[in-house]
Amino acid sequence: MKIIILGAGQVGSSVAANLASEANDITVVDDNTAVLNDLQDRLDIRTVTGHASHPDTLAQAGADDADLVLAVTSSDETNMIACQVAYTLYHTPTKIARVRSLEYLNHSRLFAQEALPVDVLISPEQLVTDYIERLIENPGALQVLDFAFAAGRVQLVAVRAYHGGPLVGHELRTLKEHIPGADARVAAVFRSGKHIVPTGDTVIEVDDEVFFVAARKHIRRVMSELRKLDKPVKRVMLAGGGNIGMRLATAIEQRYQIKIIEHNEDRTRCLSETLDRSIVLLGDAADEELLLEENIENTDVFCALTNDEEANILSAMLAKRLGARKVMSLINRASYVDLVQSQTIDIAISPQQATIGSLLTHVRRGDVVVVHSLRRGAAEAMEAVAHGDRDSSRVVGRAIEEIKLPRGTTIGAIVRGEEVIIAHHDSVIESDDHVILFLSNKECIQEVERLFQVGVTFF
Repeated sequence: MKIIILGAGQVGSSVAANLASEANDITVVDDNTAVLNDLQDRLDIRTVTGHASHPDTLAQAGADDADLVLAVTSSDETNMIACQVAYTLYHTPTKIARVRSLEYLNHSRLFAQEALPVDVLISPEQLVTDYIERLIENPGALQVLDFAFAAGRVQLVAVRAYHGGPLVGHELRTLKEHIPGADARVAAVFRSGKHIVPTGDTVIEVDDEVFFVAARKHIRRVMSELRKLDKPVKRVMLAGGGNIGMRLATAIEQRYQIKIIEHNEDRTRCLSETLDRSIVLLGDAADEELLLEENIENTDVFCALTNDEEANILSAMLAKRLGARKVMSLINRASYVDLVQSQTIDIAISPQQATIGSLLTHVRRGDVVVVHSLRRGAAEAMEAVAHGDRDSSRVVGRAIEEIKLPRGTTIGAIVRGEEVIIAHHDSVIESDDHVILFLSNKECIQEVERLFQVGVTFF
């Protein structure tokens, strides 16, 4: 696929790195030559220096025969105009734009084909907000991921196994005996950073990172097999009242007791006028006295969500030391994520990883409706739709044990209409089923894509 990425910032660079390894023809456009040179040194891609929305720049990047334009510059306006130019002058089939401002997003008619022809809108702030909300709803989870067709009825959850969990030290096959009536499928196990293909004989060990698929109503029961369950969350403190902080507070303030610490006086006033039930405080989230005054030791979740990742790390570490039960920190640099997570900070949230999955959905071949990028891009979860029949498809009409899945690939669940089927070796896939897969090795992507492509004949 020929893809033009407009903007070589953190998201653009991360997407380029993800896609360049998958035999795509990638061109990155930016007005910063130094950044482009650095990208070219690391990746097998083409670069063009210029303004992303200028017709001549797009022409130089190859827009006349591009399959997809991905506009992720720091400017909403540049991204939208670039999609307009690509549509009007070059008839680019798929145009994706990152748009942050709610002033635009609240007016969906702006993005119709007869207005601003953007096929897919990506809002990183909303994606991160949804991601954090799911983590707050599921205390103890490292990741909680939804799938489109299941509408939240089935989720992929990552949890760390702790000493004392009933399943820890036992074979996976005993899971059914422990939680009768709550079906689940362990999709992957990571031990000391290495992937282990889960089988019935696999013994769960302390500190294993376990990914499992289960119906939403059974998530807590399955988690209780791997660790002592955390108490439900009541009190949440947010450091930073920017776009993410305000969206998150708006989404959850009816269910939890929310406090927001914001250092900007004008923004504090805006938050207090906009939010209904949240308490808004003017101050520094790294101020020990302020945190103690606001009873940080009784806080269930502390989320550091400012634009300064160093400040996020420091305030989260301080909150943890002062007694916050769980701390999360918004961190942009991948190297920082690996450095701080599982140490003092419980969960490091990467906006890039949350955004990349949404973008990859539109790059995958076959009918792929959801992609989640996992483990800093090394693994993926995918929701693909099966089409055809036994003669034209490699998966339809076959039991899972008959399908030649690439090594490290697991089918976790099948969604058939309103029914959620946790996958087992004898589960048969039917046409139009939504199949939820876990891929521990991204190098297998193309093999999985081919499985779900329909052909007249295949071998």
